[in-house]
Amino acid sequence: MPGLFVTGTDTGVGKTLVSAGLIVALQRQGVEVMAMKPVAAGCHYVAGQLRNEDAEQFHSLLNCQTDYSTINPCALEAAAAPHIVAAEQGQRIDVDGLAAAIRVQSEQRFTLVEGAGGWRVPLAGHEDVGTLALRSNLPVLLVVGIRLGCINHALLSAEAILNDGANLLGWVASDLEPEDTRLDAQVAALDERMPAPRLGRLPAFAQPSPSLAAEYLDVSSLMELIEALKNPI
Repeated sequence: MPGLFVTGTDTGVGKTLVSAGLIVALQRQGVEVMAMKPVAAGCHYVAGQLRNEDAEQFHSLLNCQTDYSTINPCALEAAAAPHIVAAEQGQRIDVDGLAAAIRVQSEQRFTLVEGAGGWRVPLAGHEDVGTLALRSNLPVLLVVGIRLGCINHALLSAEAILNDGANLLGWVASDLEPEDTRLDAQVAALDERMPAPRLGRLPAFAQPSPSLAAEYLDVSSLMELIEALKNPI
């Protein structure tokens, strides 16, 4: 089965909202979806188990009986860079093991994976989020937080993704500063320069929800792009 790896230009740019919106939109089209947040920093204890709020949201959206630990196999307590928190806890993030777990899921059903932070966020040694995406064998969707500086961040992220050999299927604009009168101009500049199509634009919702986000995502085009990867001309 196909799948998708969602990364972002930074932390806090809307990756989880886009991912949750995609889960809902795909389910509306009758797609059986599995969602994973393999590495999550910033977790809290629930019945003796570390859990992450974003991963818990994925868990609540899935129409299947899935253990939380399958969705979030690497849960780290402090909200900081994953490799730093792991070292503080006396752990090392097993990138190969996480990638293998993702591949197992993607062999059974459409698997949507949300990365931690951006493409170059370290996980272990010289292995980073990009390493995990590549070893998972999934195409990539880039979430761009639209604010001052986003054009540079987006173009550099796209360049890194492509240079690493990943398939960049597209990008989603995520408006972060509604008071900025130049949001449209920044999105237009990226439309002209990004090496992949824009597959949605999320406004700065007053009350964001996965169902609302799903309305702003072009899932039909996304699935066509994924299908084209499976059947190249």
